[in-house]
Amino acid sequence: MKKHILPAIKLTILSIVLLTVVYPAIIWAIAQVSPNNGKGEIIKHNNHIYYSNIGQSFKQDQYFWSRPSAVDYNAAGSGGSNKGASNKEYLQQVQARIDTFLMKNPGVAKSEIPVDLITASGSGLDPDFSVQAAKVQAKRIAQNRKISVDKINQLIVANTEQPFLGLFGPEKINVLKLNIALDDLSGK
Repeated sequence: MKKHILPAIKLTILSIVLLTVVYPAIIWAIAQVSPNNGKGEIIKHNNHIYYSNIGQSFKQDQYFWSRPSAVDYNAAGSGGSNKGASNKEYLQQVQARIDTFLMKNPGVAKSEIPVDLITASGSGLDPDFSVQAAKVQAKRIAQNRKISVDKINQLIVANTEQPFLGLFGPEKINVLKLNIALDDLSGK
């Protein structure tokens, strides 16, 4: 028994040192040499500071709406709702989002609404949405801003991020950056 306990204690101490001291120190050091010292991408716009890697709430009709958040976009407590697809309260929330979207976007069929506009992400802080989520909102924004739909679509294409290395993940659009570009286009 002594033969196994001493190696187990040594392995435990080694694991604690590696995983609570060495590994975090390496990650911290890498962050210090990365842009903005690992604090994420900071964007200054209209005397406000935003983090582009944290979802923001946009609900005004003249902006692209963000993906819903189960944590009200609070970065201090990220997380999903933990409600399953059969939960009645969850289904009511999703239906309310669908109804609101259809009311504000006449001419869009229910089947055209991408899932990322009516369901929250696992973290509740997803800053991106799909290209389809942007395109389905283009007409509403064009009408509210009195800009042609073609210009809105050009803005969508210009702000579309391609998959990592052209392979990993889908095309996506950062909602904050897209809305800032929209303000710049409108001269706001």
